[in-house]
Amino acid sequence: MSTSRTLVSFAVASALAAFAGGAQASGFALIEQNASGIGNAFAGQAASAQDASTIFFNPAGMTLLPGRQVVFAGHAIRPSAEFTNSGSVAPPFLPLGDNGGDAGDWAFVPNAYLSWQLSPKWFVGVGMNAPFGLKTEYSPTWVGRLHAVESDLKTININPSVAYKVNDQVSLGAGISYQRAEATLSNNVNYAGAVAQVLGAGAGAAIAAAGQGEGLAKIEGDDDAFGYNLGAMFNVNPNTRIGVAYRSSISYTISGSVNFGNRPAALAAALPDGAVQADIKMPASASVSVFHKLNPKWDLLADISWTEWSSVTALNIVRSNGALLTTTPLNWSDTWRLSVGANYHVNSAWTLRMGLAYDESPVPDVDRTPRIPDNDRTWLAFGGQYRLSKQGAIDFGYAYLHVKDPSVSLCGPATAATLGCRGKNNLVGTYDNSVHIFSAQYRYNF
Repeated sequence: MSTSRTLVSFAVASALAAFAGGAQASGFALIEQNASGIGNAFAGQAASAQDASTIFFNPAGMTLLPGRQVVFAGHAIRPSAEFTNSGSVAPPFLPLGDNGGDAGDWAFVPNAYLSWQLSPKWFVGVGMNAPFGLKTEYSPTWVGRLHAVESDLKTININPSVAYKVNDQVSLGAGISYQRAEATLSNNVNYAGAVAQVLGAGAGAAIAAAGQGEGLAKIEGDDDAFGYNLGAMFNVNPNTRIGVAYRSSISYTISGSVNFGNRPAALAAALPDGAVQADIKMPASASVSVFHKLNPKWDLLADISWTEWSSVTALNIVRSNGALLTTTPLNWSDTWRLSVGANYHVNSAWTLRMGLAYDESPVPDVDRTPRIPDNDRTWLAFGGQYRLSKQGAIDFGYAYLHVKDPSVSLCGPATAATLGCRGKNNLVGTYDNSVHIFSAQYRYNF
């Protein structure tokens, strides 16, 4: 039964690894934190401070927002991840399966911000957004169902902040982040293979013939955690400013329970439902941005951002009694994001925006899984703003993300004996990935 217990361990491990679902920045981060920046591919967001969403990108930017302001934004995101099998092997006793359909689907990401000037030097504000996650889901009969079926992560970040205007050249800001993560994650388990390893091939074939050859392992978990962010704004001259910002890492202990559907009675003791937990560290990040007013018509923006994805080194799964079930290496790397953008002021009511960005993926080719079919991506974006009055404005934008075609090669002959592949089939194929993002925002000064 030790082999069956190992299978359980890695069913849980692969489920929890889904915290990298279908996010639209590198890894499992979401950069869609306003609609006023999407038209610039989010270039220069730590320096532009065009509205109260600066609370997320650089809280020091609130010193450029006199009075009080509220912002509401929403993003309709359509990721696409279509797998093509190119040599996968069927699981023992089970059919090979199909390509899984499109693992992406529409998702909605909201943001809200409030900034408030208390005095000529002091400003406060609060933001609410979703910094990580989205959803991927394959058909339950696909060829990689033993590796992943559903990966659904939802996060919420509440970010009270304060800013201080030191003088006309320097402003400082800081905030505290309260974050909550909730996840529903699943993959199939080869029960027939587990029985065969213990009782022989005949018993495994009998389990498969009885319709219990496989079943869905599902985990639901959540946790709350805290972090912080810091920022500074430097006015180099009346037309140029530089913003620097830092967001801390946030450590979660995701606690939940695992349930094994369609489990044969012969595996009830070896594959028990029960409590599990995993320590997961969300990465720190830092940005340096530049905003330059070239002339009354044109603004230029640029940005370089770093994310500490190397903190995502391994996933350790433990039971409620503290016993280690397994450790899974992830071996992610730090990434850089480069972006440039421009604004064109048509008249007093209309501004047009455009932007381009290159976003590195932290996932090494050898460690890519169907839960995280991530690769380097290029952003092409445009948008605009229409000012309704002195108090109100509407921002809108669209971005297309071209994702370099990723490949997956798991559990081949060289790795089939490792713990991470026991009970799983060889999975070989490529993905055709892309993302469409539509954003809109309303800003009101009062």
